[in-house]
Amino acid sequence: MSKLELSYSGYVCAPYLHNHESVELKESWTNSKNIEKLFFVTGTFSTESKPYFSDSTNHYILAKFKDSAQITKDLIEHNQDKTSFLFNIKDDLFQREVPGETNFVSVYYLEYGDDGDDLQEIANLLLKRDKIEIAGFGNMSTYCLNPSKFTFPYSENIVVIEVASEKSHQSVKKYCDQTRRDINRKGMTMTNLMSLSILDQLK
Repeated sequence: MSKLELSYSGYVCAPYLHNHESVELKESWTNSKNIEKLFFVTGTFSTESKPYFSDSTNHYILAKFKDSAQITKDLIEHNQDKTSFLFNIKDDLFQREVPGETNFVSVYYLEYGDDGDDLQEIANLLLKRDKIEIAGFGNMSTYCLNPSKFTFPYSENIVVIEVASEKSHQSVKKYCDQTRRDINRKGMTMTNLMSLSILDQLK
């Protein structure tokens, strides 16, 4: 009997390399009913996460999807020599209306397991930050033709936030860094994995 694969909503971040694979993927996601939003973004990796993803690039297409099973098929079909990141959101921490357009997505990892009380406290701290419109907790899978030398150890403890602001990407990044420091001061170790600055909305 085959194992039942659970499907989640979430985010996928695929390298945009101006090659056949990335152009085809962008076209397919633009026309897919599974994709709610599609962005062209610049990705910046933290010094802590860079050693695990030394093949990272600058430009990505970031999609918000409804069904991860379909995305997995897409990434296997259009696998590239730079890493694609799939973030399954298992636990929606909150979602709310915030003035302004989404212009930044920040991805973090917790350096310990999923503790319900800690997650609740993180959600409460994020809620106090008025520019954060969506926060979710989940896991990460990566797809790449050249697998990384090091296995990323925190892929089960991923936090993704969406920020809406009219301010510059540098200003929003500082806002997210301050948010992370506030959480760490409470004794929870949340580390930045990647910051995605939205350059253009494709869908």
